[in-house]
Amino acid sequence: MTTAFYTHADGEAHQTPHGHPESPARLAAIADALAAPEFATLDRHSAPIASEERVLLCHPQAYIDRIRRALPAAGIYQLDADTHVSNMSMQAALRAVGGACAAVDRVMGGQAGNAFVAMRPPGHHAETEKPMGFCLFGTVAIAAKYAVEMHGLSRVAVVDFDVHHGNGTQDLLWDERRALFISSHQMPLWPGTGTPDERGAHGNVMNVPLKPGTDGAAFRRVYEDVVLPQLDRFAPEMVLVSAGFDAHRDDPLAQLDLLEEDFAWVTGALCDVAEKHAQGRLVSVLEGGYDLPALGRSVAAHVKVLMERSA
Repeated sequence: MTTAFYTHADGEAHQTPHGHPESPARLAAIADALAAPEFATLDRHSAPIASEERVLLCHPQAYIDRIRRALPAAGIYQLDADTHVSNMSMQAALRAVGGACAAVDRVMGGQAGNAFVAMRPPGHHAETEKPMGFCLFGTVAIAAKYAVEMHGLSRVAVVDFDVHHGNGTQDLLWDERRALFISSHQMPLWPGTGTPDERGAHGNVMNVPLKPGTDGAAFRRVYEDVVLPQLDRFAPEMVLVSAGFDAHRDDPLAQLDLLEEDFAWVTGALCDVAEKHAQGRLVSVLEGGYDLPALGRSVAAHVKVLMERSA
């Protein structure tokens, strides 16, 4: 078995203002990191464009139409304080969704043991009818809905280790009893959601706030004591990962203290869960990570573990 990797140049065509942390250079940094010889056997694919039918699994047609109408013929249009669109943003966002759903298909079909999708814009802050936090569509939530609706799974886990709470994924999966959403995130920090008492309509949401300054040892203890036991109890048939690397010590947008080896460790721990309960089936989707050297190193560490586990 191999690790499938999905990306597309359209992800770099989504433009943000000069100096914006969520920039096209993020995908370039990942491409550079994964050009190393140790990644030569990565099973590389172009992320396809998702149909609107896929997006409708989580967002209403009126919302999709509103995003499309906002696309400028040239330049950049500001949707809110943080979130922008350019002419190619819809295409990039649809390829992010398409890549995630194609990765689910490939892993479910046994053509790959696991997969990583490197596209932008990210997705985990987009709520049902609200773009925010650099995000337009809830990519990983759509992939979770796709897995249960199209592949007939009854238990899909989504684990989000981005430094910011995945408020959008929580909103989109709040009433989905077939999905367990677990988010570890710094608190206090934008967007201000993600308290432990936010538990979902069916007890299917677990929020694990982390104090500023949390280091790798403390992060690992929280996963060992809280997150991994909950995943074991749920026994997922597939594991989806919102892989944000902005909890890195060098990231400019937050104050957690993780390093590449911590991302490698949590990747291995989630692979353990997938191997125990889900025949190894795991799909990871890029979210944050805004220090470019740290992002490249962290993604390389993440993908290296995926490749070792799928070999």
